[in-house]
Amino acid sequence: MAVIHRRLSVPVNVGGVMVGGNHPIVVQSMTNTDTADVASTVNQTMALARAGSELVRVTVNTEEAAAAVPRIVDTLRQFGVHVPIAGDFHYNGHILLKKYPDCARALAKYRINPGNVNIGKKHDDNFRTMIEAAIEYGKPVRIGVNWGSLDQALLTRMMDENAKSATPLDAREVTLNAIVESGLLSAEHAESYGLDRDRIIISAKVSTVQDLVDVYRKLAARCDYALHLGLTEAGMGAKGIVATTAALSILLQEGIGDTIRASLTPPPGGDRTEEVLVSQQVLQSLGLRSFTPQVTACPGCGRTTSTFFQEMAAEIQGYLRRQMPVWKDSHPGVEEMKVAVMGCIVNGPGESKHANIGISLPGTFEEPVAPVYVDGKLFRTLRGDSIVAEFTAILNDYVERKYAVAETAQVAGD
Repeated sequence: MAVIHRRLSVPVNVGGVMVGGNHPIVVQSMTNTDTADVASTVNQTMALARAGSELVRVTVNTEEAAAAVPRIVDTLRQFGVHVPIAGDFHYNGHILLKKYPDCARALAKYRINPGNVNIGKKHDDNFRTMIEAAIEYGKPVRIGVNWGSLDQALLTRMMDENAKSATPLDAREVTLNAIVESGLLSAEHAESYGLDRDRIIISAKVSTVQDLVDVYRKLAARCDYALHLGLTEAGMGAKGIVATTAALSILLQEGIGDTIRASLTPPPGGDRTEEVLVSQQVLQSLGLRSFTPQVTACPGCGRTTSTFFQEMAAEIQGYLRRQMPVWKDSHPGVEEMKVAVMGCIVNGPGESKHANIGISLPGTFEEPVAPVYVDGKLFRTLRGDSIVAEFTAILNDYVERKYAVAETAQVAGD
C-alpha cells in the first residue's frame, strides 16, 4: 500500500457512507436514464452499485423525476441495494425540494450548482431555499461548480477587477480563481444560513487535465471541506479514460480528493459501469484502495504469436471480477491478491514469482509446458489442453487456503 499523505478534510456522512477525513476515498457514479422511468433507473443504479459504486447520483430535473425518487429508493431497498442516492439539481431545485418533500427526504445528498441557481442576484433566494431543505431533512450538500455553467456575474466582476490591477493575470487564471471563489463563497453562504460544515462537499470541475489540477490545488490550499474530484465531460473511449486517470492521479498522489467519479461518455448502448471500474482501477493502481485481484499480463511480441495467453489472461481477469461478490465477505484480503498470466519464458517466470500465483505460458517454439508459481516458488508444471481449468483450480485452492475466514466454533450450549 502506497504511503500518501492525504489532506485532512472535514468528514461528511452521506447516507451512511463517510466522505473525507481519514475515511477511504469513495467511488461514485451517475445514471443516464430518465429518472421518471423508475424501472430503468433502478436497474442501472443496481448495476452501478454492484460494480462498486458507493454513491449514485440521479438527475432531478422535472416534477415527474422528483415524484419518482422515493419509489426508486424504495424499490432499491426491496432488492437489498442500499447505495445512497444523490439528487442532481439545476435551475428548479428550490421548487422541487419544497413541492416534493418525500423526494427531499429520500435523497442522501443534494448536488447544487451555484452557477445555475442565480446566487448573488438581488432578491434571489433559490440557493438559500435549497440549503434550508438540506437543514430541515438533515442532508449534506455538494456545491458543484462547473466551468461550463460558472456564475457569470462573479466571473465578470473578477475580470473587471483584474483589468484594473497593476499586475493583471491572464484570462485563464482569473477563470480558475472564479471557479474556486464560486465554490468557497457558496459554502460560506450555506454555513451562514445554518448548514453545518460537516454537511458540505465542494467540487470544481473543468474538462482539461492541467486546469483541473490547478483549480483543485488552489481549492485545497484554501479550505478543509471534503472535495469531490472529477474531470467533467472527459470524453469517450481511450481519451476519456486516459485524461481522467492523468488528472485524478496527480491530485490523489498529492493527497487531494475524498470522493471521485470518472465522467466518461459511453458509446450508444454502452456499459455505464465502465466509469466505476475506471475509478476503482485508478485508486488501486495508486495503492490507495483494493477492489479486486490484479492480473499482470505481458503485451505480447514476436515470441508470442499465439493468442492463447491473451485469451487466458482475459478469462482469468473476468473470473476474478465475477468471483469478487462471492469472495468479498467470506475471503477478506483477496482483493489484494496479484495474479500473473505471462506469455513466454523471457519475463514469465520472474513476473510469476513476484505474484501471489502466476503462470508462465509457452511462447512460440518453446517447449509446451507452463510452470505455475505460488508465493514465489515453483508449484507445478502444466501441460496439455486443460491448462486454464487446472490453473483456475490451483487459484481457487490458493484463495481458500489463504483468504477464507475460518468457521467459528460454536460455543457449547448455543
